[in-house]
Amino acid sequence: MRLGGVLMSAGAALLVASLLLQHALPAPAELRPELRNEPLQVPTQAAPFETKVGAITYTVKPMADYEIWGLVVSLHDSDTWWDWIHKAWNDELNVVDLCVVFAENVASGGYVGLDYSSGQFVCYVETRSSEKWRRFSMRALSNNHLLADRPSLVSRLRGVEVGDQVHIRGMLAEYSHNHGFAFKRGTSLTRDDTGDGACETIYVLDAEVLRAGGGPWRWSRWPAIALIVAGFIVWARAPFKVA
Repeated sequence: MRLGGVLMSAGAALLVASLLLQHALPAPAELRPELRNEPLQVPTQAAPFETKVGAITYTVKPMADYEIWGLVVSLHDSDTWWDWIHKAWNDELNVVDLCVVFAENVASGGYVGLDYSSGQFVCYVETRSSEKWRRFSMRALSNNHLLADRPSLVSRLRGVEVGDQVHIRGMLAEYSHNHGFAFKRGTSLTRDDTGDGACETIYVLDAEVLRAGGGPWRWSRWPAIALIVAGFIVWARAPFKVA
């Protein structure tokens, strides 16, 4: 029984550490140099087009060709159980929102020590430290609404985690549909706006994780679970003494 308890305790401790640390942001020295780049935005010649996801046909209107390199500090998956807005709007094209820091915040390390979170269509940044806030640039943070219609790309985007360093290439775009009602969402075309309408809506052509975050903590959950299971088996098979 003693060995089983030790194994289960060790597994539980490792699992807790894994869950707490798997999304810890990397230090500035661990960031790839590409993340110091400003997003690249150029006029596009692409014409509006239609794409179908599920039973919904969307019209996508490209506004600019766009590339961004950034560190994911928060994210929101539209498929999560508590997301009701996408369901109410019949919006299956916007699969995930990635909130990223880049350029100035990467170069200065100004992203370190702040708290980030995401809701439906919004990214929050908080700190109680006025010094940390002075070092942080809101223009070097963006909440990116990512549109994707290829299953392989959707899977890749939904596999991104907080702490990952990513490169996204696509087009800033408006999109709309007329499935039951008229729906339309736009995009920001500048990094200097804030508030409602300041998010970038990107029809994604390609996405890659340049460097995964989390270090060993991201995969250590599996050895932790294995230790718990092994400990339970040892405990269950151990002979019990009857007083």
